[in-house]
Amino acid sequence: MGRSRTRTLIAAAALAALLPLASAPAGAAAPAAHGARAAFRHPGVLVGDQQLAFLKGKLAAGAEPWTSAFADLRSSTYASLDWRPRPRANVECGSRSHPDNGCSDERNDAMAAYAHALQWVLTRDQRYADKAIEIMDAWSAVIQEHTNSNAPLQTGWSGNNWSRAAELIRHSGAGWPTASIDRFATMLRTVYVPLLSPGSPRKNGNWELIETDALMGIAVFLDDRGLFDQAAGMWRKRLPAYVYLSSDGALPVPPPKAGIEGKAALVKYWSGQSTFVDGLSQETCRDFGHTGWGLEAAAQTAETARLQGLDLWGEGRERLVKALEFHTAYENGAKVPNWLCDGAPKTGLGPAVQLAYNEYHLREGVAMPQTGRYVAAHSPFGADHFIGWETLTHTSAP
Repeated sequence: MGRSRTRTLIAAAALAALLPLASAPAGAAAPAAHGARAAFRHPGVLVGDQQLAFLKGKLAAGAEPWTSAFADLRSSTYASLDWRPRPRANVECGSRSHPDNGCSDERNDAMAAYAHALQWVLTRDQRYADKAIEIMDAWSAVIQEHTNSNAPLQTGWSGNNWSRAAELIRHSGAGWPTASIDRFATMLRTVYVPLLSPGSPRKNGNWELIETDALMGIAVFLDDRGLFDQAAGMWRKRLPAYVYLSSDGALPVPPPKAGIEGKAALVKYWSGQSTFVDGLSQETCRDFGHTGWGLEAAAQTAETARLQGLDLWGEGRERLVKALEFHTAYENGAKVPNWLCDGAPKTGLGPAVQLAYNEYHLREGVAMPQTGRYVAAHSPFGADHFIGWETLTHTSAP
């Protein structure tokens, strides 16, 4: 997407953004731009008060794996008080972030803001709150647009961590000034939402799921019920097109509004895979890394929805459980059949399982033996693009 298109979208959204947020007091919910039906719960983007209280208790007791996971966070470069933000007016991101004109800087700064926000709410050391505020204020004062082909995905990656950091800081008494909150909210609405809300129907599914995840988090921060409902609707349409179940029929569900219909088109879209089994993902035969991003984005969206009283976890239970069990089985060393990705899938699922494992196995008691083995072998999970320290935040989280 070029600069002129991005600027057009920004201009269309700007006026509506400025007025609703102008009078929002620090720490309070801003009025919903599209009308609120029920109050949002704050903090309520991925991590909520009940989880934080539980986690503080575990850390105070020196319990594992939380203590080791917290040490892992604090040893991260992202968590250093020496971190210096590097904002840009135009973040230009091409395919695979080439060119990378501010792409890595933005993603890294958003992750650092979230790392410091987590440290603040867990330690109450004001230095971490101040650092998170410094990073967010630096970007909200400068950024104007995202351009080039990866712009929508870039806004998803960064928008996820911006909304999580901002939500924790705003609703924890960190001392973020009202004017700064308003400016940051306007940044999210005018620079991020216009690229997230259309989705990416023809792209690989991890794109639209990551965009949906960011859109829902931003909606909660903005107290925007219309955006929240839009994100939930996108999730409900995209997850069935991303994970196959035999109940879908002989072929996978086509991606919504993409024009990808019929066996030949769907097989091509599924990277040449023509045998479909429960839990297979649209990106399985591309590689497990991108598949993990898609599954994790779906899980993160469901977790934020849960904090707001919407049970997307229940709606996606069968698909997400079967997808995780399917992929972690091969990560754990199961023999690969010849019909799957020509017998040579590219494994490497990454830190993409903790949320769903916590929800379905630890909260609900669903058997997930393969995922459990994977968690035991690979945790504590650290940070990757829009995923951060979920062994710490979500192991056994109530």
